[in-house]
Amino acid sequence: MSDFANNIKNTALLEIKNLNLSFGGIKAVQNVSFDLKENELLGLIGPNGAGKTTVFNMISGFYRADSGDILFQSKNVVKKINDLKPDAVNKIGIARTFQNIRLFGQLSVLDNVQLALQQRAPIAWFDSIFRTKKYLQTELDLKNESLELLKIFSLDVLSNEKASQLSYGLQRKLEIVRALATKPKLLILDEPAAGMNQTETDDLKKLILFIKDHFNLTVLLIEHDMKFVMSICERIVVLNRGEKIADGTPTEIKKNNSVIEAYLGKRSVANV
Repeated sequence: MSDFANNIKNTALLEIKNLNLSFGGIKAVQNVSFDLKENELLGLIGPNGAGKTTVFNMISGFYRADSGDILFQSKNVVKKINDLKPDAVNKIGIARTFQNIRLFGQLSVLDNVQLALQQRAPIAWFDSIFRTKKYLQTELDLKNESLELLKIFSLDVLSNEKASQLSYGLQRKLEIVRALATKPKLLILDEPAAGMNQTETDDLKKLILFIKDHFNLTVLLIEHDMKFVMSICERIVVLNRGEKIADGTPTEIKKNNSVIEAYLGKRSVANV
């Protein structure tokens, strides 16, 4: 492989550089930097109040950093996303889920996915109002594409069910499928295992690994379930009080005294 090809392969898909954000006098994120390679599965962890969700919200356009850069690579063109709104961030290839599931509960499973697909196939107001042939064909294409995506995850048989009637585990799966419908290159998951029992957590792990490989995705996740994080992530970044305190493999993170202290206190470090 040529040096050029190696450089392309090793180029970070997402780069966080010296990120800072304060709320009033509280420094939520302080000088945080890390990167995410293409097709990597990275965990972002830390105690409560560490700044994890704040970083996620800046990446996805819900918060605007006070300073620092968030760079995203798309078709070998680096784009600064720090000043983009959430919908624009999604359009360049970043999709996210939320800790609290945000489905359209009264809409069907199919409609939830079809709505996500529509942003990729905008319909002119004229065609929409008069239900032209173009409009009807586009709607049919979106429906068929939605059903094909649902079928991959065995949700097609529930396509006419209201999203609110699904079990918690299936709602979480549907939320992830809806994010995939926007055809992202980077999928960011905010505590996907929150509220799940062990069986649902095991199924979620298989689902994330399948998604990563099947769709050739890069995945960034926040999760409090340490067993889950250690078993699925290739690399882990640890925050504490808004600052990055560690970056490494699960094995390295388990042995890191700064991480142990952040979670368990100084006495635990002395006993390690």
